[in-house]
Amino acid sequence: MRLSLRFILPLLLVLGAVAYSVVPLVDSLTLKWFTRDLESRSKLLASTMEVPLSDLVATRSRTKIFAYFHKVIQDERLYALGFCDMQQRLLYQTLTYPDQLSCESLAHLTPGSSEVVEFAQGPLHVVVATIQAGGKIQGRLMLVHDMSFVHQRSTDTKWYIFYLFVGLAAVISAVTVLVAHLSWRGWVAGVRAMLTKTGLPTERGQTHSPELHPVAQDLHALVRELEADRRMRDESQITWSPASLKTILHEHLSGDEILIVSNRQPYIHNRRGQKIEVSLPASGLVSALEPVMRACSGVWIAHGNGSADREVVDSRDHVRVPPDHPSYDIRRIWLSPDEE
Repeated sequence: MRLSLRFILPLLLVLGAVAYSVVPLVDSLTLKWFTRDLESRSKLLASTMEVPLSDLVATRSRTKIFAYFHKVIQDERLYALGFCDMQQRLLYQTLTYPDQLSCESLAHLTPGSSEVVEFAQGPLHVVVATIQAGGKIQGRLMLVHDMSFVHQRSTDTKWYIFYLFVGLAAVISAVTVLVAHLSWRGWVAGVRAMLTKTGLPTERGQTHSPELHPVAQDLHALVRELEADRRMRDESQITWSPASLKTILHEHLSGDEILIVSNRQPYIHNRRGQKIEVSLPASGLVSALEPVMRACSGVWIAHGNGSADREVVDSRDHVRVPPDHPSYDIRRIWLSPDEE
């Protein structure tokens, strides 16, 4: 559950922020679309009413004009109609025409232009159209549309968006949690495989997924260390030899140099006539430790007591031994008889 929440909570926060930023944008676009639709309807209605209304205005029959207006406002969205003469006097209007919409208050609107006016009962959309007869302007027609349906649809749209994002959040969360659990199970299975006997030979050819390579390397290094410790502790199973000693010392003293300091040196150089002979002194110390130096290399520091020892060393008093297969150095120290 905690693993799932790590994925779900950030996802819900991001979707909530996106929904919060999208709702005002959708609301604004919805208002623009419906306003443009009302403008188109008003212009079409004004064009349709121009000829009949101009004839009725010429007769000055209030009864016929009111009846005509009442018939036209049967449209569910058309709220009221009003007619102003050129002196900005409201001559004819329906019973629903708001008193606040006087001819003077709408004088700034040019023919074909519109304005949204807020009232207690809701916003009203007003369009002004010019009525002409025989090329002479008779007055201006005020077409008032109720925009309460726009707000209702805007509210419905907000709920639709809310339900849409809730559904998206549920689907995406389910998919994310499923993928996360499958990935986690794959990781666990891969790590368990690397810890089993069948998984350990990975380094010899078996391959894991790329994302498990760093873990595989660390696990193999750890397993090698544990196996080396086990071999060291189980001495009864170790066949002691220079090779096994070298392996143990290199695994546990990697990078360190082995130094032996003793009075007796492992090899002595003596001159016999014109030749220099190399001899191995009879010593338990040399017999025990010389194979260690052969296997592990290093430096044996000892007193150079051979007659030709000084002739075979280098400038640092070092000489490589054994002569047949050099594997370590002797560092000779020159002592006086009193020091010796």
